Amino acid sequence: MAISLQKGQKISLKKSSPSLGEILVNLNWNAKPVNQGFFAKLFGGNEGIDLDLGCLYELKNGRKGAVQALGKSFGSTDGPPYVSLDGDDRTGASATGENLRINGDKINEIRRILVYTFIYEGVANWQQADATVTIKYPGAEDLVVKMDQFDSDMKLCALALFVNQNDETFSVEKLVRFFPGHSMMDQAYNWGLKWVQGKK
Repeated sequence: MAISLQKGQKISLKKSSPSLGEILVNLNWNAKPVNQGFFAKLFGGNEGIDLDLGCLYELKNGRKGAVQALGKSFGSTDGPPYVSLDGDDRTGASATGENLRINGDKINEIRRILVYTFIYEGVANWQQADATVTIKYPGAEDLVVKMDQFDSDMKLCALALFVNQNDETFSVEKLVRFFPGHSMMDQAYNWGLKWVQGKK
């Protein structure tokens, strides 16, 4: 049975063995455009939505960065940053959506991970996208982060924050906080990266 997190709620991942194993963060959404009539089509208001899943990471050694399709920074689970992105679903039609994988066996190397999604293409209509993030890991119930707040025309949303707890587990907090872009989110969570325009 899945556990649906409320905004601001923080929960610690349960360990069923000495290590956490692989933590899968899955994003699924509905990219089908709403039929808004002739004028919407004429002026491009009827296009589908392309959501991208990504994360900021901070390692214990001070290394920081981003894992996302934009800029082709897909990461790695075998080496630093111990987080990887499976691929880029440009349509939302994929049954598996987009997946971030976190190597929980390397928790002692990771300080924190900020998971986010942004609208790469399409109008900022979060209600239409109906996005859901599901966090899966061995021996425990799935955690669900539902984007149940829609009153924003900003194109980026911070979804969940993973924080290392004594090198034993991660706490996970539901955020669902909107930003105009990556640099503003970075500033809000004190990451300190330098951002430039990127392409896929």
